[in-house]
Amino acid sequence: MDFQRLLLFAGLSFTVLMIWEAWQNDYVRPKVAPMELSTTVANNKNLDLPGLPTIDGAVAVVDAPVKMTQQIKSDSRISVTTDSYQLEIDTLGGDLRRVDLVNYPVSKDQPDTLFRLMDDEGVAFFAQSGLLTVDGDSKDAPTHHARYTSSESSYRLKEGENSLEVKLNWQGKSGLQVTKIYRFHRGSHLIDVEFRVKNNGDKQWQGHLYQQLQRQKPEHKNSMFMNTYTGGVIYTGAEKYEKISFDDMTKENLSRVNTGGWVAMIQHYFLGAWIPPQDEKINYYSKLGANNLYIIGGIGEKQTINSGESQILKGQMFVGPKLPDQLEAAAPGLDLVVDFGFLTIIAQPLYWMLNLIHGIIGNWGWAIILLTILIKAVFYKLSETSYKSMAHMRKVQPKLKTMKERFKDDKQGMNQAMMKLYKEEKINPLGGCLPILVQMPVFMALYWMLMESVEMRQAPFMLWIQDLSIADPFFVLPLIMGATMLIQQKLNPTPMDPTQAKVMMVLPVVFTGFFAFFPAGLVLYWVVNNTLSILQQWYITRIVIAEK
Repeated sequence: MDFQRLLLFAGLSFTVLMIWEAWQNDYVRPKVAPMELSTTVANNKNLDLPGLPTIDGAVAVVDAPVKMTQQIKSDSRISVTTDSYQLEIDTLGGDLRRVDLVNYPVSKDQPDTLFRLMDDEGVAFFAQSGLLTVDGDSKDAPTHHARYTSSESSYRLKEGENSLEVKLNWQGKSGLQVTKIYRFHRGSHLIDVEFRVKNNGDKQWQGHLYQQLQRQKPEHKNSMFMNTYTGGVIYTGAEKYEKISFDDMTKENLSRVNTGGWVAMIQHYFLGAWIPPQDEKINYYSKLGANNLYIIGGIGEKQTINSGESQILKGQMFVGPKLPDQLEAAAPGLDLVVDFGFLTIIAQPLYWMLNLIHGIIGNWGWAIILLTILIKAVFYKLSETSYKSMAHMRKVQPKLKTMKERFKDDKQGMNQAMMKLYKEEKINPLGGCLPILVQMPVFMALYWMLMESVEMRQAPFMLWIQDLSIADPFFVLPLIMGATMLIQQKLNPTPMDPTQAKVMMVLPVVFTGFFAFFPAGLVLYWVVNNTLSILQQWYITRIVIAEK
C-alpha cells in the first residue's frame, strides 16, 4: 500500500470514528453487576422509596412500575438565594425541587434568565433524602413523603456571611424529633445536608439515612455531532466510575454495597450528585418509579438511637457545573463526570494547560490558539518528517507518472520499480503517514476536552464568535477550515490513482459540512492547526525542492 492510500485511509478512518462517536448514545454501556443475595434491596410498597438491606438474604420481588402522568405532589416552598443558587425547597419531604444556577444564564441572548438544573415540572429532576425505620414504618421516620415545618419562607446569604443554614423540623408520634438542615457555602456548589435526630420516646429507635435523585428521561435528542451522555453514574472503590443509563435502570435494579463512593445524575456541563460519608458502608440502588421517574441513590448503615439520646446523620450534595477542581475537592473520583472519553490520559494534561494559559490571558479563544501553537511545537519534528516525505514524493511525481505509463499492464513490475526509486531517492513511503497517525490521539483528546469543558459554555472570543460552545452562526470558521484543508491538498503530491485523487479532493468539502455543526472552539483549533501546518509544509517543501 503506497503513501497516498495510507493517508487516505487515515483520513477516512478519522471521519468514520467521528461519526461513530457522535451516534453513540452513551458510549460503551457497562454491564450492571449481578445482584448478590447478601446485598439485595428488599421490596417496598412505595416505589420511590428505597428498600432496606435484607438480613436473611431473601431475593427481592420488585413490583412493576406504575407509569403515570400525574403532577408530582408538593406542599409549600422555601426560597433560598445565595451567590451560586436561586432554589426552592419543598416542605413535603424537604426535597430540593428547583435549582437555578446564578452564574450560568440560559444563553448569551438571555443573560437574566438563569439555567435551571433541577425542577419538578416538565422533565423532572430533583433530590430527596430522609430516614427509614428498620421495619419500614414511614410514620415513625421522616421519609420524603413527610411534611416539615420551617420558621421562615425565604432565606438569603447576606454580604459578609460565608454560609447559610436552612432548618426544617419534623415531629413523630412516637417522640422522634428530626431537624433537617441544608447548609450552603459562599462560592461553592457543595451543599451539606444534615439530620439531627433526637429520640424523645421511651423506646429504642433504629433506622437508616437514604439519599436519592429522581429524574425523567429527557425528551430531546443530542445533535449528530454533539452527543453527550445524560443519565445515572455511580462511583465505588471496587468498580470505580460506571454509567448506569436509563435503559439499565429499566432492565434491572442496581444493588451494590460499598464503603464511601457516590451516585449522580449527569448531563452536558452539569450534574447533581449525592455524596454520603466516605467511611460508611452504603447500599447503592436504582429503580424505575412512578411518573417514569428514574431513581438512583444510596441507603446508609443501620443507626441505633436509644431513648433520650441524639445523633447527627450527614451527607453532601454537589449541584452545579462540571468544574474539575471543585469536583475533585468534593469527593474521590467525582471529577470523572467530566468525561473526556477513552483518551482521558491525554485530555487531562491538555485541559490543565488550557486553564493555565487562560489564567494568564483571560480569553478562552486566544487560549485555544496558544495551546494549538504549543501542541504544534511539540510535534514539530514529527511534522517535519511527514512534510519532507511529502516534498520528496512531490519531486519524484514525474518519474512515477512515467513509470505508470511504462508498466501500464504490469502491476508487479510497477511496484518493484517504485521500491527501487524510493531506495535510490532515500524516500520512506510511510514517512508522511506515521507521524499523522501518532498525532491523531491528541486531536481526538482535544476534541472531547473542548466539548466537555463547561468553561467553553458562552465563552466569548472576538467579533461574531461570542460563544465558543456553539456552532459559528455565520459558518465563517468552517469555511476557512475547509479552505485550509484544500490548500493542504494542493501542497501534497497528487495521487496517481484518479479515483483516489477525486476522493482526496472531496474530503475538504465533507469535513467542512461536519465542522459546520461543531462548536466554534473546536473549529478554531482546527483552523489554527491547519494554518500552521500549511506554513510549515510550504517552508519545508521549498527547502527540499531547492536541494540538489
